[in-house]
Amino acid sequence: MDVPQKNIIPAVEVRDLAIGYGDRIVLEKLNFTIDPGEVVCIMGGSGCGKSTLLKHIIGLYQPLKGDIFIRGESMVNAAGERKKALMRSLGVTYQGGALFGWMSVAENVEFPLREYTELTAAERRERVQEKLALVGLEKFGSFMPAELSGGMCKRAGLARALALEPDLLFFDEPSAGLDPLSSAGLDKLILDLRERTGATIVVVTHELDSVFTIGDRALMLDRERRTLVADGKPAELIKEYAGSWVGDFLSRNGTANR
Repeated sequence: MDVPQKNIIPAVEVRDLAIGYGDRIVLEKLNFTIDPGEVVCIMGGSGCGKSTLLKHIIGLYQPLKGDIFIRGESMVNAAGERKKALMRSLGVTYQGGALFGWMSVAENVEFPLREYTELTAAERRERVQEKLALVGLEKFGSFMPAELSGGMCKRAGLARALALEPDLLFFDEPSAGLDPLSSAGLDKLILDLRERTGATIVVVTHELDSVFTIGDRALMLDRERRTLVADGKPAELIKEYAGSWVGDFLSRNGTANR
């Protein structure tokens, strides 16, 4: 006898969302959910609004219309200290790592712990080492960002994003500028993190190798239609949208031009 599943609150839910700048609409009529533990890739051609959507989800921008729910709580309607707390509960990595150049790697990872926790210095050091080990940088805490490779900077940025132990992680173009081996290593790290921590992971990317390696689902945005046009498992979307722009994009067909 099958046991009915309990209702699961989505890690992220986007309802009738419209985003843009002033009178310019970038994306509209967006509706999707992301379940706990999923790795979801947000995809689309250059300029379609991938990174803009991510910045709205994490609370940096207010939408023109609609709502965004994080674990069932509205990011759009949250205000003041509650909104700050909600934003701090998310782990975010930016292109290039976005490390503070005047701080060592360990100091970068420790920064959110000093700002937002009451951990002792010893407890902070232990947490920093734990997160650096998680991303394979346990021997590089004393290094300055300028002494690291691009891939190592991205890993250090990830360690900082993990410092407050979020269960929801966002990556903005994590493989941008990396060589194929470094990119593959980062993909493995993302999957390892999901396995070890159970985190929900949202990745903005245009790297198809990564999408097919790590993505449970792909959300495809269309710049011309200004909305979400496909949502599903990457391999299945190729078959479902064969002969269309979405299928061409996912199969690297040269006729894809959006």
